[in-house]
Amino acid sequence: MLAASIHLSRGTPYIYMGEEIGMVDPNYDSMEDYVDVESLNAYQSLLAEGQSPESAFRIIKAKSRDNSRTPMQWDDSVNAGFTTGTPWLKAGKSYPLINVENEIKGPIFTFYQKLIALRKELPIIAEGSYQPAYEDSPQVYAFEREWQGQKLLVLNNFYADPITLDILPDYQNGQVLISNYEETAVAATMTLKPYETLAILVK
Repeated sequence: MLAASIHLSRGTPYIYMGEEIGMVDPNYDSMEDYVDVESLNAYQSLLAEGQSPESAFRIIKAKSRDNSRTPMQWDDSVNAGFTTGTPWLKAGKSYPLINVENEIKGPIFTFYQKLIALRKELPIIAEGSYQPAYEDSPQVYAFEREWQGQKLLVLNNFYADPITLDILPDYQNGQVLISNYEETAVAATMTLKPYETLAILVK
């Protein structure tokens, strides 16, 4: 859902290495696994403020910049296939399961591939105007794109609860361009499932 909200929007999308296969935080066991100076200093500051070592570690574990600096997880071999040497940071614990070799045909990677292909194929995504939609809904981030007679409505449900929306009249006869759920059809009233992204194209 987050990927679609970025790649279908205006501007230059980016992919931070690993997100396209669903990499997660490394889940390190101790402060000895971290090398980020800011994290190490913050840990000492937390201790000085009276935090217990366990509490301080939990805070660092959740917020350390090293969470996004771990080696790319290529396969389930030593160091996640990143190097035969000693990496700057240990590979995350998830690498035996979450790695390129396992995920190359999986739903996350193929969804990213489709987003990239659509952006190349449809000028409305790269060049179209941008207009926020459904601004009265705190649960939905939505926007319209328009380009040379084409219109695109992108709906993103940012909550774990479903939400029912009246689809804007211009899009009620459109086609589903992409969704992260199957069996989605356009109707006058639609219910977005938890964390659903849905893009409706009108040619």
